[in-house]
Amino acid sequence: MMAKQKTHKPAVIETVNIGAAAIDVGSREHMAAVNPDVTDAPVRAFGTFTHDLHDLADWFKSLGVTSVAMESTGVYWIPAYEILEQHGFEVILVNARYAKNVPGRKTDVSDARWLRQLHSYGLLRGSFRPSSQIATLRAYLRQRERLVEYAAAHIQHMQKALMEMNLQLHHVVSDITGVTGMKIIRAIVAGERDLDVLASYRDVRCRASTETIKAALNGNDRPEHVFALTQSLELYDFYQAKMLECDRHLETVLETLATDQGHDLSQMPKIRSKTKKAGAPSFDVRAALFGVLGVDLTQIHGMEPSLSLKLVGECGTDLRAWPSAKHFTSWLCLAPGNKIPGGKVLSSRTRRSSSHAAALLRLAAVTIGRSDTALGAFYRRLAARAGKAKAVTATARKIAVLFYNTLRHGMTYQDPGAAHYEERHRNRVLGNLKRRAKSFGYDLQELPPQADIAVF
Repeated sequence: MMAKQKTHKPAVIETVNIGAAAIDVGSREHMAAVNPDVTDAPVRAFGTFTHDLHDLADWFKSLGVTSVAMESTGVYWIPAYEILEQHGFEVILVNARYAKNVPGRKTDVSDARWLRQLHSYGLLRGSFRPSSQIATLRAYLRQRERLVEYAAAHIQHMQKALMEMNLQLHHVVSDITGVTGMKIIRAIVAGERDLDVLASYRDVRCRASTETIKAALNGNDRPEHVFALTQSLELYDFYQAKMLECDRHLETVLETLATDQGHDLSQMPKIRSKTKKAGAPSFDVRAALFGVLGVDLTQIHGMEPSLSLKLVGECGTDLRAWPSAKHFTSWLCLAPGNKIPGGKVLSSRTRRSSSHAAALLRLAAVTIGRSDTALGAFYRRLAARAGKAKAVTATARKIAVLFYNTLRHGMTYQDPGAAHYEERHRNRVLGNLKRRAKSFGYDLQELPPQADIAVF
């Protein structure tokens, strides 16, 4: 008699988030979906006006919703996110590639249902979103960055107007927006044409002589070119004033963040470099950051105060969202990728990323590549072997690890120097060669120093 075969029931995914809801974000309307067991109409369309978003929150509350998932579509998600968060909901942003629906079934209703279903099973991972105070700081920093870009365009317009007048000012000063350049440009706009008077505005730090400046300023001052120079200067000054307004708001936010910390500024380490970068905020960024963090990020080479402030604005002050430095560098897309089907490594390239934080770290890596530091020596060695692009990514990853360990664990960075790094690299290479030689039955020995040969 044959034994009766047991039939295995297919595994059923359990619902782990009963109060899950989802929103398919749009520019004109949002499609919201809730659990179909609690209402006869589980999918509803809401407008994008503010009162519509409050109605959406009230509808969620009436149906017992506790957590809401939405895709980060453009900037349309921001008002809905902030209003739902004000009503006490747990809101998560989802990367669109992690929530793709079945091909051929693309509608707003089906997308909202699918997103809610995935969220109810706990299959969605929320993107990183900093605290409200850090989000405010980041908003001011990004606005200031846009103002810097707009001002830079008008610097180019001023330089073009000077070239049309054949005033070769950019050939005798390193920066036309420096002390010497701005004094001369303002005098020209005010109507001054005497070359001796214009050359007298030369700053003592300017390398060009007075005679050279006089020769460069002998041009053709047509009224239309002077008019273009005047308007460009006025627009440049306007954006400079707006940047000062941003600086006041940034300083206020940092003071608010530092109030609850109570870090003693007298414990701040000695400044490593006194050179102030052009376009930096008007207040003491280094001291303000130390008051918030209790550590000095500028001790890490490549992390000047402005860049450190932008990086804190992007990543926040609490890095516990990433369990380790490896998780942090993976989030930044600075760690090698894994494409290993069937045990065969097809690719280990880093993923593409539009992260502002990763771009800042790459900028720091390029800057540090010319320095006489351990990180600079690492960059130059890798650039010679694998190319500059890979060297920038690898150095940016090292700086990201130092940034993570400094903020998360309070590490104090001390640069060992380029010579120390080169010596460690040399010893590592020699050790590998000795092990390989020993595996083949040979022994490596250092050659004796050659005696000096006298030449008669």
